[in-house]
Amino acid sequence: MNVGSPDKPAPGPVWVYLTEFLNDKRVIDLPWLLRKFLVNLIIIPFRLMNSTHLYKLLWTERGSPLIYHSFEMKNKLQTLLGDHFEVFVAMRYRKPDYKKVIAKIKKAGYKRLILFPLYPQHAMSTTETTVVAVENELHRQHADLELKVVPQFYDNPQFIETFAEKGLAYDLDKFDHVVFSYHGLPDRHLKKVHPAVDIGKCTCDQEMPAHGKFCYRATCFATTRLLAEKLNLRSEDYTVAFQSRLDKNWMAPFTDEVILKKLKEGKKRILVFAPAFVTDCLETIIEIGDEYRELFLEKGGERLQLVDSLNSDDKWIRTMVSLIEEVAADH
Repeated sequence: MNVGSPDKPAPGPVWVYLTEFLNDKRVIDLPWLLRKFLVNLIIIPFRLMNSTHLYKLLWTERGSPLIYHSFEMKNKLQTLLGDHFEVFVAMRYRKPDYKKVIAKIKKAGYKRLILFPLYPQHAMSTTETTVVAVENELHRQHADLELKVVPQFYDNPQFIETFAEKGLAYDLDKFDHVVFSYHGLPDRHLKKVHPAVDIGKCTCDQEMPAHGKFCYRATCFATTRLLAEKLNLRSEDYTVAFQSRLDKNWMAPFTDEVILKKLKEGKKRILVFAPAFVTDCLETIIEIGDEYRELFLEKGGERLQLVDSLNSDDKWIRTMVSLIEEVAADH
């Protein structure tokens, strides 16, 4: 199960998608009335045409990359898992509708459901909303299913190795710097997880702190340290940054500002990893691969290269199998 995508790159379907997505109280975590006003009367109307344009750039003859890569993953998983499992694709928002998928699973008479949220690092707006939505729908449909959830896998050795191999497909010696770009969150999301922690003074960029297990920031830095070790990068060779911000009160430093800062330092060739995404999507292909690249080149950079995500890479599929089988065995 992943976030989802508009049905088509047109204003109507994009409006429907953004309405469903941004009205989720775990995505825009403001009081109900304020959220409804802000999302439906300000954010969506002002973002609609630009978002539609971006989805048109993203779309291929096969449709949304997030969706078709997910079905490729499903088909490969089904082959490797065999007859002991039936694999379904579902999205938190739009199609394939997780509610209809659960109804299909219930009708088939299954008794055990393994939910695999495709987010390496746990966050309220991704993993948590996915799990809660499925739990609520199972209850609503009176589905007698034992639910197991594949936990966050930010430090899974196979996950790290597969992402590192994606990067090693490029000659790291041809780049001046590496940026690990993660999807950002509002600072208040971090404070909700650990209200007693001063984000500005937290040392999770250096080590996993005591409060770190479900701290998104801590797990992003942990993923980075593991990847840097696998890639033989020194601390001065790379930077961790966060993208997709809506305002200044989001996780920093911001990816677009980091690449320009590195350019001013003479780093004209930058390789970018996006280890919060296992499937290429708007945030990787368009935001990093097009927008940040264009910005970097306009300011005098020579090359900004995005590392492909895992998508349906065979090694990643084998990693998924091991994660699923580990959860399945725990009963």
